[in-house]
Amino acid sequence: MKFARITVTALASATVTALAAVATLAPLAAHAQSPSSFTVVPNPPPPLPDLVTDAREAWRVRDRAKLSAMRQAAFDQQHPLAPWFDYWNLNARLSEAQQAEINAFYARWPGSYVEDRLRNDWLLELGHRRDWANFRRDLAGYKMQDDREVVCYTLLADPPKRELRDSARAAWFAQRDADEGCNMLAATLHENGVFKDADVWRKLRLVVETNKPRAVKQTSALLSKADQDAIAELMDKPDRYLKRKAAASPRAKAELTLLALMRLAATDYDKADDDVKRWAPKLPNDLSAWLWAQYGRQAALRLKDEASDHFARAIQLQAKAREPIEWSDDTVTWIARAALRADNGAGRPAQLAAAIELMKPSDQKDIVWQYWRAKAQQQLAEKGPAGDAQRREAQESLRAIASPLSFYGKLAADELKLRLPLPPTPAELSAQERAAVQQQAGIQRALQLLAVGLRGEGQREWNFSLRGLSDRELLAVAQTACERELWERCIQTSERTRGEIDLAQRFPMPYRADVLRQATAAGLDPAYVYGLIRQESRFMMDARSHVGAGGLMQVMPATAKWTAKKLGVDFRPDMLHDRDTNLRLGTGYLKLVMDSFDGSQAMAAAAYNAGPGRPRRWREGPQLDAAIWTENIPIWETRDYVRKVLSNATIYAQLMGREGGTLLRDRLGRVIGPAAASQPDIPANGN
Repeated sequence: MKFARITVTALASATVTALAAVATLAPLAAHAQSPSSFTVVPNPPPPLPDLVTDAREAWRVRDRAKLSAMRQAAFDQQHPLAPWFDYWNLNARLSEAQQAEINAFYARWPGSYVEDRLRNDWLLELGHRRDWANFRRDLAGYKMQDDREVVCYTLLADPPKRELRDSARAAWFAQRDADEGCNMLAATLHENGVFKDADVWRKLRLVVETNKPRAVKQTSALLSKADQDAIAELMDKPDRYLKRKAAASPRAKAELTLLALMRLAATDYDKADDDVKRWAPKLPNDLSAWLWAQYGRQAALRLKDEASDHFARAIQLQAKAREPIEWSDDTVTWIARAALRADNGAGRPAQLAAAIELMKPSDQKDIVWQYWRAKAQQQLAEKGPAGDAQRREAQESLRAIASPLSFYGKLAADELKLRLPLPPTPAELSAQERAAVQQQAGIQRALQLLAVGLRGEGQREWNFSLRGLSDRELLAVAQTACERELWERCIQTSERTRGEIDLAQRFPMPYRADVLRQATAAGLDPAYVYGLIRQESRFMMDARSHVGAGGLMQVMPATAKWTAKKLGVDFRPDMLHDRDTNLRLGTGYLKLVMDSFDGSQAMAAAAYNAGPGRPRRWREGPQLDAAIWTENIPIWETRDYVRKVLSNATIYAQLMGREGGTLLRDRLGRVIGPAAASQPDIPANGN
């Protein structure tokens, strides 16, 4: 389930009593640790916990008088979270602040997260004021460097002598939604002639593609009033605009027609067919290429057979265009995905290879596209010595990415028939390494914030404190989280190591006896259940999603009620966070879903995340290699979820010493296609 906000309280200790129901399971391998291997340490709240949460609430509602009084109380008490009281108080009145008091704040909390957080906020305020002198001075101390709006203000405050246009275009085009800084940059450079109308139209195509109405309105304001009115109309009623006002020339009219066609294709794909075919030959080659690419993207998202044909037209027109065409990264990846499932699953390797060549360098290096590039190379290899060399090169490419720790690394290893061992367990942490963690003020503040349920603040403090740490230091910090049963922090921190990998931290097995008992009772593989829980809740007992899903297995109240009735279990909504109840209903629902998909772990995971109805639709069409089916899941979150659940499960199987289930292909399956018979009607778990 997708999380918008999760509330966490102290986690209950894991039960470690062995149960007869799971006595036949193989013991843990040498890598794994049971919950008792982590010495459980309480995570006590800070002094005056109510004062902390009340101050956070006062900040949320901008109660300045209350914040000022609470800040003074925190200072008088020498409260360990005084930096946060100070931050909330000053942030609430930032629009009235002056540089001197900001500098005094920096001096009080040098090197802390709140110093850098306030610096980020202040840079945005200085940009809003156009106070470039102070902006430049403050920017030098800004450590996070992760705010795109600050990047846009930076280009206004201190434009590079060279490459201003390219840097500014990159920042503006990467802007996800409307904001003041990037809009100010675009408006200034457009007014000065650095940005051309062509840049504005490309930005409009990008934000129409991603359906960002605020950004569409903000960007269109750079054009004439007539163009603004036309864009507002076509966003609302694209079909009416096409019937009454569409034109292929002059250029601005052609751009408006393209936007209307993009909008219609997104809102009513089938209805757009006649309009696309009528207007595509009339538009300039570059706009026609954009149109076919967008129509192809919409077809690919709907898993239409014709998607690759649309993309092929776009690529042909791209070659005829006078200027290079900069499609979005998302569009280019869908060209590749459509090529994978084209021609009834046989694929179009040449189109796949061409799409990968169109990707930016970082995407080409992604393990996903390294794997599929090698597969395309295998298909394209000719007979004879030259083809043998191509096949050997593809094999070496697969060997280079083979790994026991990732979905595509496992796929490559399985294809090469490599049984890769898990990484060795790192040396035990020394007392000195453990003690050093206790001296990190940021980590201690993060623990206190998490203890009172301020998850967002606690996570940000924690992550800021991890910057620049060595592998051994990261392992020590992760161990601190594990011992406090802060499993999400434990996993996330340990995953940052590169040379030393502690799988007991990355893949913990809390509540092991309970999970094994309920999984076995439901007829499920415990490794698969663990893999799913790790992705759902990170083992946080009181995890709660924005839509109301709760507990270890993130079960929705309505789903819990339906499943309880099916299983003959008594259920009340207040039982959702009871561990045994949550596990019983979660595993029971998962088993019902899996049975409805003929035992497919991939489709069951997709159904658990996105609801059973979606994977039922996604399996219609040709019989596909299961890896191609998974890569073509239209929802990014679900696609990532399925890959991680299955990869997690194979690692848990190895850690648990289970003979079966350690090959990803065995879990993924070989092919996925239409169901042989009708499937039972099972409700979605929240989405």
